[in-house]
Amino acid sequence: MTQQSLEPRTAADDAGDGSRVPAGRSWLDRYFHISRRGSSVAREVRGGVTTFMAMAYILLLNPLILSGKDVAGDTLGRQALITATAFAAAATTLLMGAVGKVPLALAAGLSVSGVLSSQVAPQMTWPQAMGMCVVYGVVIMLLVVTGLREMIMNAIPLALKHGITMGIGLFIALIGFYKSGFVHQGKATPVTLGPAGELAGWPVLLFAGTLLLIFMLQARNVPGAILIGIVTGTVVAALLNAGGVVAAGAWANGAPELHGSAVSMPDFSLFGHVDFGGWGQVGAMTVGMIVFTLVLAGFFDAMATIIGVGTEAQLADDKGRMPGLSKALFIDGAGGAIGGVSGGSGQTVFIESATGVGEGARTGLASVVTGLFFAACLFFTPLTAIVPQEVASAALVVIGSMMLMNARHVDWADRATAVPVFLTVVIMPFTYSITAGVAAGVISYVAIKTAQGRAREIGAFMWGLTAVFLVYFALHPIESWLGVH
Repeated sequence: MTQQSLEPRTAADDAGDGSRVPAGRSWLDRYFHISRRGSSVAREVRGGVTTFMAMAYILLLNPLILSGKDVAGDTLGRQALITATAFAAAATTLLMGAVGKVPLALAAGLSVSGVLSSQVAPQMTWPQAMGMCVVYGVVIMLLVVTGLREMIMNAIPLALKHGITMGIGLFIALIGFYKSGFVHQGKATPVTLGPAGELAGWPVLLFAGTLLLIFMLQARNVPGAILIGIVTGTVVAALLNAGGVVAAGAWANGAPELHGSAVSMPDFSLFGHVDFGGWGQVGAMTVGMIVFTLVLAGFFDAMATIIGVGTEAQLADDKGRMPGLSKALFIDGAGGAIGGVSGGSGQTVFIESATGVGEGARTGLASVVTGLFFAACLFFTPLTAIVPQEVASAALVVIGSMMLMNARHVDWADRATAVPVFLTVVIMPFTYSITAGVAAGVISYVAIKTAQGRAREIGAFMWGLTAVFLVYFALHPIESWLGVH
């Protein structure tokens, strides 16, 4: 008895006889189903290059976010971080292309990196933080294998998912404003414009100019607007530095100039620096909340992004089912572990993959091309390191603004929706904690639903999550009551 395939038939499968090559197809065509999906090698290559150009900014932003000190006061070298970021992006994107066979590219998730930098590193060493990254990746893979990932996705209200994305967007934007020098810690106020109520120096003005330029390019729908803005800002910075307009010490991460050759061997000094010990010093509750926060940070966008890009590539059917979805979700989860081992933070699918799809990409060959470009960047670390922190920070703010677009999906007239989303969004940047924002949103959602007499609409998972977060907020009083230190 033969077993028939139950994979859904998609629009790409029905592309028409004119789009297929019935005989004499190359092994590349057969392996990636290029003709079957109505594409061509040229289209796939063009789509892969376009996707890389749209997301190459991650090579600059990820090292910027992970530039802080850990609990021991140690920092990660910038060139080593660029190498780790490029390597992890190349490895996971090549894996998605060659095994997943879909036009999806992966790189370090800024939300995951934000959690590592702001919540994990202040309590652990960087190797221990990367160990947490590996753990969260394994957890997501187990959730995919057991089918729990989709169940959890369905259990959390859609509005709260949008709120989490928006909150992370504001959180990332705050990091960008602070790293650029646009926002400072004030003396009489918590924060202030510049160091004393006004912008100081050319570098921060260059940040503002780069930010405005990217927004203008996006308004004109210019492809690769973020990358173009970063390159332009870097060129201006190099000219200002070469002309002596700005002193070398005025730049946050050193003068924007090339030292030596533009090509060098990769710096793999962070690779394999993973530590799974020492977690007992911070407590089981803290470790559990960190893992949960990392899972949240890399969890919600991936499924929506995979299905969204898959639909645009005509790989999903009318019910949103996509061939190889479980495989793609598993590779996305594996990106957390791969990123942790490489020292470059957890990897996740990037929405910028849609730019390649817009250029005609329909198969994993496009992802292979994107991955190869990231691999090539391993040898151009000195060139990438020229970009000033102030210029790269502008891209962080832009990414944050794009994540806030989810506000259009929220029903602000319904208090059971509006209040939890509001608390989630504002508490993340105000407390510099993604966990605190998610906790406030979950608790307030359950509380308001109960007050409205709609407790039956709350699922068991949300009740359990509320109990965990109540303990999280009340942990210090509980420990004092129990005499635990």
